[in-house]
Amino acid sequence: MINVLIWNEYIHEKEQPEVAAIYPEGIHKAIGNFLADDDSISVRYATLDMPKNGITREILEDTDVLIWWGHQAHDRVSDETVSLVTERINGGMGFIPLHSAHHSRIFKALCGTSCNLKWRHGDRERIWCISPSHLIAMGIPEHFELPHEEMYGEPFDIPTPDEVVFMGWFSGGEVFRSGVTFKRGAGRIFYFQPGHEEYPIYHDENVLKIIRNAVKWAAPLQRESRNIPCTNPEPLEKGL
Repeated sequence: MINVLIWNEYIHEKEQPEVAAIYPEGIHKAIGNFLADDDSISVRYATLDMPKNGITREILEDTDVLIWWGHQAHDRVSDETVSLVTERINGGMGFIPLHSAHHSRIFKALCGTSCNLKWRHGDRERIWCISPSHLIAMGIPEHFELPHEEMYGEPFDIPTPDEVVFMGWFSGGEVFRSGVTFKRGAGRIFYFQPGHEEYPIYHDENVLKIIRNAVKWAAPLQRESRNIPCTNPEPLEKGL
């Protein structure tokens, strides 16, 4: 069983009726309801307004993959939360930041860059699968379209990814590395761009399948921490 924790800022759904109409239970529940239909995945939820941002060491120790959606309140995520999550990712927990989580404090800490990009509201996106043999791309067509999405465009100020699985093309001509992977310590990371709150992105079957595939790709083989200690070993015996 893969234990998944879905973290959502959960502000837009409570403050904007048009967003609540699309996600009446929140973005986190839209994703979680789909994942929970898979017998190999167990889902829990956390939101910004919970005590300690819904994140504790005990919760993370029982989490295999953390999915993160944030937008307008990155600065309200505490230093303690950032430290706990990055430590756990380096120890082997999978991490899937979605859409505007590219500016989350956690993703920026893991990347060590500004993570800035170009953006524009309201565009059509065609997502191309450029690594069809990758586990995250299993069952995904060569390309699919999102009729309405927020445009994210290059340059995207991130370190060179380990892999680029998906590329986005927008009707304005911009392109974007829409699905990229990284490794940090023992943890696997998949950043996935689609997911602007004003559009029903997390009702799209291909988007949800990609997130489910990413969960299975990012999950550690064992839940125990794999942090690498900084030690001062004794020298090897001479002659060996």
